[in-house]
Parts: sequence; C-alpha cells; structure tokens
Amino acid sequence: MIAAKGYAAQSAESDLTPWNFERRELGPHDVLINIAYCGVCHTDIHLTRNEWFPGIFPMVPGHEIVGHIAEVGSHVKNFKQGDRAAVGVMVDSCLHCEDCLNGQEQFCSISPVLTYNNLDKTGTPAYGGYASNIVVPEHFALHVAEKLDFAAVAPLLCAGITTYSPLRKWKVGESHKLAVVGLGGLGHMAVKFGVAFGAEVTVLSTSPNKAEAAKKLGAHHFVVTKDEEQMKEALKSFHFIIDTVAADHDINPYLALLKTNGVYINVGMPAEPWKLSSFSLATGNKVVAGSGAGGLPETQEMLDFCAEHNIVCDIELINIKDIHTAFERMLKGDVLYRFVIDMATL
Repeated sequence: MIAAKGYAAQSAESDLTPWNFERRELGPHDVLINIAYCGVCHTDIHLTRNEWFPGIFPMVPGHEIVGHIAEVGSHVKNFKQGDRAAVGVMVDSCLHCEDCLNGQEQFCSISPVLTYNNLDKTGTPAYGGYASNIVVPEHFALHVAEKLDFAAVAPLLCAGITTYSPLRKWKVGESHKLAVVGLGGLGHMAVKFGVAFGAEVTVLSTSPNKAEAAKKLGAHHFVVTKDEEQMKEALKSFHFIIDTVAADHDINPYLALLKTNGVYINVGMPAEPWKLSSFSLATGNKVVAGSGAGGLPETQEMLDFCAEHNIVCDIELINIKDIHTAFERMLKGDVLYRFVIDMATL
C-alpha cells in the first residue's frame, strides 16, 4: 500500500482534520500523482455535511486535482514521471457501457467511481484530493500544458468542465446572447468561456457590487435581478441562460428572460427541487436542461482549449489549515472566485 496523508471529515458533524490513510498499490495501468494543488468546490461542503445524501466516512474531499506523476504502472503509455497531470470528478468506470464508449464516463451505468464519497470496484472507499497523493488509472488522468498557471488550473477540473460542456453541447457562440446566473466559481468560468466562444454575455446577479467584476471578466452587460425595471427590460432577451447558483432559488423569473426556443441550463445543483410553471415552458417552446461535469475526452479538450486561449480560474490560494474559514467564506460568496489549497502546506 502507498502511504498518504490528508484532511478528512470523520462524520457529517465534525470538522476536517489531519488524517493518515493508504492508497492502493499501482496496477499496470495506474499512475501515482503527487498532488500540488486541489480546488475547493461547493460540492465538498454539500457532501461532507450530508446535505445531499448520507456520506461515506471518513471522507477526504476534493475533485479538482493537479500534480505531478510520481510513478507509472508497467503498461502506462501516455504519462511519464514528472509530467503534469490532473484528475477531476471521477477516477474509474467500466469503460465498456454505452456512455463510456461515447466518452461520457461520468454517466457510466455499470461501475462508476467518483473521486471521493464513493466505493471503488473492490468496495474500498475512494478518497479525494485534499491529500498528498492519489492513484488512478491513466485513462482518468489528464494532461496539463506547462504554460498554464498550475494552481489556477485546478478548478477547471470541475468549475471549468461543468460550464464548458453544456456551452459546447448547445453550440453557444457568435450571434448568441448568453446570460449567466451567479458570478461565483462556476459563473465566472461560464463568462470566460461564453466570451471566448464569441457570445454576447450578460451576468444576472442579485449583487449590484459585482458589476465591475463581471466587466473585468469580459461580460458585456450586467443585470441586477432584484431591480424590477432592469428585469423588465431583459424580458425575452437571451438564447441561452446557464444557471450556476448552488443555493435554492426560484428560476421562473429567469425563464421569462429567454427568447422563443430558448434554453435554460442548470449546473448549480441546488438541494431543493425547482417548481416550474408548465405555462412558462409552453409559452415560447422553452427548454430546461441539465448538465453534469464532462467525460474524459471533453475534459482534455477543455484543458487544451484553455491552453490555446490562456484561460484559467481566478483563485485565492490557501493553507489547508484554513479550509473551514474557506468553507464559511464560500457560503457567504466571499471569494473571487475559487479557493485552491496549496498542498505544500499539508
């Protein structure tokens, strides 16, 4: 077994604290990655606190992982020692079902293994990236260009691909008007990608003080959603709206901002189900869609696109001992726009 150390929640009621554990030995197709940085996702709060469903404890969170290859299995072909590598929201799947063969391993119907709070194929708990190292099959490791700020790459493995994937699926680009609900970790990446794809981008936010930040990210317009007059002016304005807000909220006022045949994309994953008026959908042939992360080929495509266009996340680098302060600040929206843990502080 391979010794590892990290931060774990021992229960849903406990804080994360230092914890020593073991990773499996490398198989012939595995790589060992020494973790340099790990992004802090709102999902880490949801899961460690049992806000979505009962968790598997002890739980080592973290699924926005970048580091360097420390060792490779005997049959590994695409990585060598010292290479930059990244791991996202999944670390294994069957690779044979319809979704896996279509490059959507995140929807594997047979043996999906999420990066943490999941059981691997042997029934052993999977532990995430708030740790010194990780072992994954090489298929689930991704290449990171040397030119990119390594720490700022980490959140691309969730916040990046989660917004990139649906914008690509719906072919958002030139001649389209895109609105982004919320300007947090996911929202700021949706703005960056929307602008890079050529769309006219508007940020929809309850916070007027975020207007200047939105413009700095490249957004063309800003609408304060608490301002009735601004919302009225925005009626039937957008071809697409991507909702990145994790907190519970009513989307019906936003649906009214869609053009005929407009698409509303959910990536924020609030805990409470949405209540939709059937008339709000039928009036204008509107679509409400969801999107979950992205498969391995598309995630690599996203990382390559980011390298080509010099796109990374805006981050605040933190010491791992400050993780609880980071959690509380995230809940208040007090971060521009993603915390990333420097694993050298572990």
